[in-house]
Amino acid sequence: MAAKTRELRAEGKDIIGLSLGEPDFNTPDFIKDAAIEAINQNYNSYSPVDGYVELKEAICVKFKRDNVLEYKPSQVVVSTGAKQSIANVMQVLLNPGDEVLLPAPYWVSYSALAILCEAKYIEIPSSIEDDFKITPAQLEAAITPKTKMVFFNSPNNPSGTIYSEAEYRALAVVLEKYPKIFILSDEIYEHINYETKPFSFAAIESMYERTITVNGLAKAFAMTGWRIGYIGAAEWIAKACTKMQGQITSGANCIAQRAAITAVLAPVSKIQYMVDEFKTRRDIVVGLLREIEGFKVNVPEGAFYVFPDISYFFGKTVNGVKIENANDFAFYLLEKAGVATVTGDAFGAPSCIRMSYAASESQIREAIKRIKEALD
Repeated sequence: MAAKTRELRAEGKDIIGLSLGEPDFNTPDFIKDAAIEAINQNYNSYSPVDGYVELKEAICVKFKRDNVLEYKPSQVVVSTGAKQSIANVMQVLLNPGDEVLLPAPYWVSYSALAILCEAKYIEIPSSIEDDFKITPAQLEAAITPKTKMVFFNSPNNPSGTIYSEAEYRALAVVLEKYPKIFILSDEIYEHINYETKPFSFAAIESMYERTITVNGLAKAFAMTGWRIGYIGAAEWIAKACTKMQGQITSGANCIAQRAAITAVLAPVSKIQYMVDEFKTRRDIVVGLLREIEGFKVNVPEGAFYVFPDISYFFGKTVNGVKIENANDFAFYLLEKAGVATVTGDAFGAPSCIRMSYAASESQIREAIKRIKEALD
């Protein structure tokens, strides 16, 4: 999709991008100022493999403040982005033939990383009618003697779904029967929430020791290019991840880490302006998409994506183009409407497409106007 978008733009076509998974805001000035100060203080040497102790202490404060989680610095590992954090965990815990349960839809890298570890990923499907949430019965049905890990991602990419505390506790009741299964809780979109505050899976007492909590600065602080992610986990898992990381990248960028101390200790209110803007855009997107026949849309509670079901169009011919699946639909929108989206097939949800509202209000309105015209 990205390659096709570049190709069309090179031909001079006006393409509106609703495919990007990154905020369209600048990094807040107070974080940039901290980075400049770090440069002036001559932070230019290799950083510790698992992160500066001051940053790890700040992350522990953040975990307690925002998630009611007690972690020690020895349980925290700072990495070059949350993707590396997840990769470290999977590399140290998974063996060939292990099974990883992925409630679908899920972020595309989960399945790829499982394959890299020679593990097998098992999708647990959900639908827009269920707000893209799986049930305890579905979870139990998917567990086999080979199950080693289950992923939870709330707020979710690509759906924006948030699991409530009660829903997580119901899933934990199932996992209590299987003490050898690890849980990876990806909470990177934690601060981008609207009506529902996310709940950390590790806050369930029986799940704490075997849950790895992953977070980072990219989404909430508009720091995608700064590449800082981190985990909170049992100490032995943290040590194993440090060992793995030490042979691949070593410590994360020193300047970005010093700026991250300021970011994680800052009150969430300092980034509320971004969240408020995302909520405004979400309401606009949902309202406009519901005016298009064939789009089935729920209301995402977090992140900055909407994930409409567009299966209504499968098998239909639009302007001479046969739409067989979500891939066809996404490319049709790109070529005929000049709007870039992402096929749900990439996220384990082949009936949907992902649309990011990390774009200006004017771009969003124009994009959906074009989509409506191309489908009418």
